[in-house]
Amino acid sequence: MPPLIELRNVTKVFGGSIKDKDTGKVTVALDDMTFVLEEDFPHIITVAGESGSGKTTMLMLLLGFYEPSAGEVLYNGKNIWKMDKEETKDFRRNVQAIFQDPFAVYNPFYKVDNLLSIPIKNFGLAKNKDEARSLMESALTRVGLRPEETLGRFPHQLSGGQRQRIAVARALILRPKLLLADEPVSMVDASLRATLLKQIRDLNQELEIPVLYITHDLTTAYHVSDYILVMYKGSVMEAGDVEKVIRDPQHPYTRLLVNSIPWPDPNMLWGQAAEVVRGKSITENRGCKFANRCPHMTNMCIQSPPPLYRVREGQVAACYLYQGSSVIERADLSAMFPKREAASVKS
Repeated sequence: MPPLIELRNVTKVFGGSIKDKDTGKVTVALDDMTFVLEEDFPHIITVAGESGSGKTTMLMLLLGFYEPSAGEVLYNGKNIWKMDKEETKDFRRNVQAIFQDPFAVYNPFYKVDNLLSIPIKNFGLAKNKDEARSLMESALTRVGLRPEETLGRFPHQLSGGQRQRIAVARALILRPKLLLADEPVSMVDASLRATLLKQIRDLNQELEIPVLYITHDLTTAYHVSDYILVMYKGSVMEAGDVEKVIRDPQHPYTRLLVNSIPWPDPNMLWGQAAEVVRGKSITENRGCKFANRCPHMTNMCIQSPPPLYRVREGQVAACYLYQGSSVIERADLSAMFPKREAASVKS
């Protein structure tokens, strides 16, 4: 049985053709990415990295909003850009997203009922208006909203947290096979972030829906996810069990990200624990994309891209510091995310 969704050697460039990929004339947002996600996988995988790392581009490719410059995006084994009408409809129902801005997804001229009723109508989920109303009320209650205080209102009459929870409710109505969450809590109050993340986690566990969580925030990534991909300039730097990667990062870039988190110690300066990162002037770099920022850079690093080394069970890093360790093919990256018994949100 083919996987639910797959990126197969996908590259996405902006500002020119794939032929210009190695000239520096184009922006390479995702570079030869292979990633497989099975349907029966009740876990959350975080894709993390700073701005420009390629994480949102990866999400847009999975949704079919961007067409790959090279490679294929497959849904149930079929290229999403070559599916027929019925296959596309099935894809649109089963791959759902929650976006960063909880206001941008709403039409300000329509009440929130419209956002919930359209998918019910388009996918034939209810036989009549009463049944549709019942589905909407059930979904809103599930995410902690009162239907009588939510339905019938315009988006501007709701808070950012309420709007984002309605987006979660919309996905819940469709019961998708995959949920893509792009920075879903970055624009809501801190007091609501834990609530929203718990609702996404509950949706993931109760309905056994795999979630791809896109974020730059390693703190929420640690608390909500099971596995993590750390990306930099369109390539995977480190991946594996989130507990191991966050608590004991092995790639210099991941260490930089983790050590940039403010410490709850007034005597420790922000970033004090981080390795010193000095910019290096590199005339030509054909290797590791992080080389010019890495404190461990050697000539080997700029000659060819490092493979993914298995630094320990459940953790890989693309760094020559681990030369001599076993290597995994990038096409086998998903093997770092084994199915296991679902766990509750970390405290």
